[in-house]
Amino acid sequence: QSTGGGAATLTKQSAAKAWGLFNGTGTIAIRDSFNVSGITDLATGKMTVTIASDMGSANYTTALRSDLDDSAGASRTYNSEVYTRAAGSFNFVTYSNSAEEDHAYDEVAVHGDLA
Repeated sequence: QSTGGGAATLTKQSAAKAWGLFNGTGTIAIRDSFNVSGITDLATGKMTVTIASDMGSANYTTALRSDLDDSAGASRTYNSEVYTRAAGSFNFVTYSNSAEEDHAYDEVAVHGDLA
């Protein structure tokens, strides 16, 4: 197991093959991650996540969550979704009330088979 750009060696089916917590506001940054080699800011609310050790195909699942901050009691509903995926990367968008917006806490997890 390794973080960043190193090779991932997870073999158990139930383990996330990649995950990350990102700062999606201002200068985007990886807060912490596993098997994620980088992120790219595409536009307001849109980001590419690059997977360090590719998945076997584009047929994997993602779990996403986003929030403006890490405090409890937020009154708004925030949404995020993947809109394109490849074996080595995927794009996702974050929004609220149908308007794309940057969120300070973007969380992703990837499940599937590694290449």
